[in-house]
Amino acid sequence: MAVHNFNAGPAVLPHAVLERAQAELLDYQGRGMSIMELSHRSAEYEAINASAEARFKALLGLGDDYRVLFMQGGASAQFALVPLNLLGPGAVADYIVTGVWGEKAVEEARRVGQAHVAASGAASGFRALPALDALRRSEPAAYLHLTSNETIQGVQWASLAEFHDATLVADMSSDILSRPFDATRFALIYAGAQKNIGPAGVTAVIVRQSLIERGRADLPAIFSYSTYAKNSSLYNTPPVFAVYMLELVLRWIEDQGGLPAMAERNARKAGRVYAAIDSSGGFYRGHAERASRSQMNITFGLPDEELERQFVHKAQAAELIGLAGHRSVGGIRASCYNALEDASCIALAAFMDEFARANG
Repeated sequence: MAVHNFNAGPAVLPHAVLERAQAELLDYQGRGMSIMELSHRSAEYEAINASAEARFKALLGLGDDYRVLFMQGGASAQFALVPLNLLGPGAVADYIVTGVWGEKAVEEARRVGQAHVAASGAASGFRALPALDALRRSEPAAYLHLTSNETIQGVQWASLAEFHDATLVADMSSDILSRPFDATRFALIYAGAQKNIGPAGVTAVIVRQSLIERGRADLPAIFSYSTYAKNSSLYNTPPVFAVYMLELVLRWIEDQGGLPAMAERNARKAGRVYAAIDSSGGFYRGHAERASRSQMNITFGLPDEELERQFVHKAQAAELIGLAGHRSVGGIRASCYNALEDASCIALAAFMDEFARANG
């Protein structure tokens, strides 16, 4: 039975991708075995791995001066691996903190070296993004780190074009490939796949080749971006099924019309839910200020916690799944990632209208 899946991650996957994976599950390309049983050194898997990197770069408009590495550990591992690779002895890294994940990134970086908060949205309760003209930069900084979208607070940078830094690093776990942007502005982008581009188990790291070459050489091999680049992400056994699924999702994005089509689709879906919030006469209270609203994770509250519990319970009965807010903040959260269909947001908006009429 199909449901409307608003889970924040692992999250909804394209139905066409799931159908293809189902069809190929027991017998991949006539080999008589599943992709999960094939050697990662086989020609079939190496073709998947190479295709995933090529398609990722093509969607982002990147050339041979970038590599796409397929790693494990999610964004949480990258919170440590970024400074381990890029933050040399005595250097300082700058961080823009816009929510919980930015806070965690800084905390982990400080276990490795010096990390400086150049700007923060904490004063607003992470309801608004900090003004970039108020950035307090270190001179020089090893890199500038930002989180493009915060899943818990539901704030997102509306545009990434305003960022200018020679070594710009971004956690894009929750909005990667959801809209066009100039990826060449970034020295490194990392994204856990499980929110917007695949299942849990693989993390994509898009990194400028020159940055790899100047990374620290004293790391254990398994923690070094250079190791993964030299071995095309095949230094050790990769999460083969997760990479296979990611490659299918990249194909699906291409078939939909690429990132411009994703942007149009996501704006339309989020617009329906925000319209239900804004037209409720204050019954629903959005967490993020309008200029900082996320199209991926729509966070809001109701007049009291009891109504929020009723909302989640009745939504589940209506097959609207995964709407409870993060355990650290409560409230309601609707995650509207690439694969979520328009019909799900139409159904949610209608449910919200009816719930507000009945309880407002």
